[in-house]
Amino acid sequence: MKRIFLVLTIAAAVSFTSCKDNKAADKVDSENVAKAEQRDEAAKQLPVMQFEETEHDFGNIPQGQSVEKVFKFKNTGNAPLVITDAKSSCGCTIPQKPEEPVAPGETGEILVKYNGSGKNQVTKTVTITANTEKGTEQLKIKAFVEPKESAEPKA
Repeated sequence: MKRIFLVLTIAAAVSFTSCKDNKAADKVDSENVAKAEQRDEAAKQLPVMQFEETEHDFGNIPQGQSVEKVFKFKNTGNAPLVITDAKSSCGCTIPQKPEEPVAPGETGEILVKYNGSGKNQVTKTVTITANTEKGTEQLKIKAFVEPKESAEPKA
């Protein structure tokens, strides 16, 4: 009985998996191939964030004096540019990013405010997170912060 069941099982497996004249290429839907090609082309289209300048030197500033710089950029890519985040390297520097997407060929601005804290030469970095190929862009500000005069020593 077991042998008969085994023989029938093997015969059924062979009949279901036997070679047919159908080729795999006959099963490919050309419409799906065209859609996949369009999807792949669309994925290659990325925004490009091109800044007029990525570094700014404020020169000498008195300690505690607030300064700000507007960094201008252009989307030279072929897809809308979406800036998702702008973070500074410390709390003394505050970046303000555009909230709306920047269309291809359009310009945008990022305002960076620095409160003048610290002493001597300072360099701060702002990291921009966007949907560009790299994913992040960096801006730098520099200043030489002149310390406030100390209180006169008592006599």
